[in-house]
Amino acid sequence: MINHILVGAIATNCWILPVSMPDGPESGKTELRDGIVIDPGADAPAIIARLERLQLRPRYIILTHGHFDHIAALPDLMRAFEGSGSLEIAIHRDDAHYLGPGAYEIHQESFAAAGGSGYVEELWQEQPVPSRLLSEGDTIGPFKVLHLPGHSPGSAGFLLEQEKILFSGDTLFKEGVGRTDLPGGDWPVLQKSLDRLLALDHAITVYPGHGPLTSIGAEQAREGWF
Repeated sequence: MINHILVGAIATNCWILPVSMPDGPESGKTELRDGIVIDPGADAPAIIARLERLQLRPRYIILTHGHFDHIAALPDLMRAFEGSGSLEIAIHRDDAHYLGPGAYEIHQESFAAAGGSGYVEELWQEQPVPSRLLSEGDTIGPFKVLHLPGHSPGSAGFLLEQEKILFSGDTLFKEGVGRTDLPGGDWPVLQKSLDRLLALDHAITVYPGHGPLTSIGAEQAREGWF
C-alpha cells in the first residue's frame, strides 16, 4: 500500500510505504513495521501522524533529489523517530551537498534562482548529513536506484521492478518534466534521462514528485514532446 501526502507551499508529493509491499489483506497485527518515506518536503506533523496511523516507523528516508521542497521536514522526522531503530537517510551522492554543513547557502542560491528565497528562510532547520550515498544500480530497501540527472545532478528514481512502480522525483511528471534553470540543471542531460525512462516497460506506474500519477506507457505515447 502506497500512501500519499501533499506537502508544502510547492505541493510536493511525499510517499509512504512499508518496506515489504503486502501481497494480500492486512494481517491485523498491531506491532510497528518498518516503513519508507520518500521526499518529506514539509509538514512534518502530518507525515508523522500518517506514519503513526499506519503503524510504521521509518527505516529509510529516501530523497529523489536535494531541492529544499523535497527535504524540509527531514530534521523533524529524525527527531521524532530517533531511538526507534536504525534509520537511514539516503540521497544520490551527486546531490549530497544539499544536506549537512553548508547546505543553507546552497538552498538559498537555488531558491534565489527560482525567484525568491523566503521559503527557505521560513522553514530552515539545519539539515543532517546523509547516512547513505547512492549510486546508479544500488539497491536500498526494495528499490533499485536509477541515476536520472538533469533536473539536478543527483536526481534519482526508485524502481520496484516486480511491482512495476517507479518514484521519479522531478525528472518525469504527467505530461511534463522538471525544470532545468536552477543551479545544476542541464536540459540535454535531462533529455538523456527521459530517453532512458521512456525505454522502460510501458506498464510501469510513475509516482512523480509533483502532480498526478502517470505511466511509462502514457508518456511513451507522447514521445517526442520534450
